[in-house]
Amino acid sequence: MKELNANIKPLTEEEIAERKELLTYNPEGNNCRMYENLYPDIEDVIMVQVKTVAGMGSYVDLLEYKNIEGMILHSELSRRRIRSINNLIRVGRTEVVTVVRVDKDKGYVDLSKRRVYPEDVQKCEEKYNKSKAVHSIMRQVSEKAKVDLKGLYMVFGWDLYKRFGHAYDAFKLIVKNPEIVSKYQLDDKIKELLLATIRRRMTPQPVKLRADIEVTCFDYEGIEAIKYALRVGENSGTEDIPVKIKLVAPPLYVMMATTLHKQEGLTVLEKACEAIAEAIRSKGGDCQIKEKPRAVSERDDKLLTSLMETLEKQNMEVAGDEPDED
Repeated sequence: MKELNANIKPLTEEEIAERKELLTYNPEGNNCRMYENLYPDIEDVIMVQVKTVAGMGSYVDLLEYKNIEGMILHSELSRRRIRSINNLIRVGRTEVVTVVRVDKDKGYVDLSKRRVYPEDVQKCEEKYNKSKAVHSIMRQVSEKAKVDLKGLYMVFGWDLYKRFGHAYDAFKLIVKNPEIVSKYQLDDKIKELLLATIRRRMTPQPVKLRADIEVTCFDYEGIEAIKYALRVGENSGTEDIPVKIKLVAPPLYVMMATTLHKQEGLTVLEKACEAIAEAIRSKGGDCQIKEKPRAVSERDDKLLTSLMETLEKQNMEVAGDEPDED
């Protein structure tokens, strides 16, 4: 990563006027490539979306380069013998490909799928997801501030790629060090909007996790054994990731946790499930995982709350349940 406090050369009055012209809002042309280069370089690994499948090859859109057209020859789809094109490529599917040839004069970009190695796929997907997040923030600021998206990239975004390796990494630093934005010759309104949008989008949001389990014990001390096993499960939580358990309807329980670190939270819930299973089995009972630990949405929470309320109403005594006085 390049120097955090790298100096930016002050602009002349002519350069400031030129930048203001670049930032002039153009709603019809508010679409832009993610990177400064018009075309990818040869041997770059990029993300594309399949547009059409023709006789000789498939035409695709280069998602990181303003959806310019590229082509994957069918001979470049696989190292193995091709029996069915449909098994290898389909319209609408996103693919990771390697750039084989680029003719900037004619606008041809030839691509290959068979020259992509497994380790390249993960790196490309990570880079694309980061670039897509940056692009979304830049576009949102462009629309709200009424400035040209390409102009905003030219005076701000693409320089972050040069200085920090990737603008996404720069955005994460900006959350803690907003002075990075103040070094750029931008209007105060644009700077404030950039900082507010970056903080909101880049600050980690709590993730709700849940696992569904069935705990049973038909021995003499069955209820106490279940209570004991559930306490063991809750005690498996940590100070940062506490575990809570709620009864849905016997024998179904839900284990819940909220955390900023999804993977750590899933690990904690998995260990809690194992602890409950071990504890209840030592008492002659059993534990079955109905739904493995996973991230849940607000909609899932509402459905769970609604289900619990429905079951609670069904268990309540209603008129006619009282015993006859006779």
